[in-house]
Amino acid sequence: MSTLILLRHGESEWNLANRFTGWEDVQLSPKGREEAVEAGRMLAEEKPQPAILHTSLQVRAIETAEMALRVVGLHWIPVKRHWRLNERHYGALQGLNKTETAAKYGDEQVLVWRRSYSTPPPPVGAEDPRHPGHDPRYAALAPELLPSAESLKDVVARMLPYWYDAIVPDLRSRPCVLVVAHGNSLRALVKHLDGLSEDEVVKLNIPTGIPLVYELDSRLTPVSSGYLGDPAAAAERAAAVARQASATPPSGS
Repeated sequence: MSTLILLRHGESEWNLANRFTGWEDVQLSPKGREEAVEAGRMLAEEKPQPAILHTSLQVRAIETAEMALRVVGLHWIPVKRHWRLNERHYGALQGLNKTETAAKYGDEQVLVWRRSYSTPPPPVGAEDPRHPGHDPRYAALAPELLPSAESLKDVVARMLPYWYDAIVPDLRSRPCVLVVAHGNSLRALVKHLDGLSEDEVVKLNIPTGIPLVYELDSRLTPVSSGYLGDPAAAAERAAAVARQASATPPSGS
């Protein structure tokens, strides 16, 4: 039996501002830092505890992981970081306010860009500063690997090689693996683990800062899964994620 723990980073400054973030690198908000610490408290009560950490290359995931593990006293465990765990690249939407974009283009169009399975948002050009070709973190990657915009289908395709090549070997050699990433990269992983259809994964919302624990059998098929802590709190945070793309401003924004 293996344990896999998935954790979406805490609220970021652009989550708070209701902006499309994608591959843009932004810090956690004060609330996001509180969520990271809270996640650490939940992990401290879980057995087995993480023996290795996987994160994206984005600071909001890195900060969340470091803060959570420091609470547990496990900030020393081995770490692997990879761009394949990054958030979905939102193309020309990156940096735009979600509510204003929905008001301009309509809820239906933004919902297609944001939550359809196979339709990406408008791409950015190679000369656009939002293109990852300008970021030194990705300088060694072949140009054809650098996205100018991604659908969730694209995220599934680029995430799965990392699952098989990096996470699976660690699950077979260690009792517990922690993955701290983003809403869409984790939705892609949950789709694979739970065998979700395209329609099902489109409706899936992963809450910020609440660990999702999978118990996996010898074939790495889920035996059980569930969020730690209060189920109502997880449901409310997931609902808050679902409200972000509406033309009606989210409560508290």
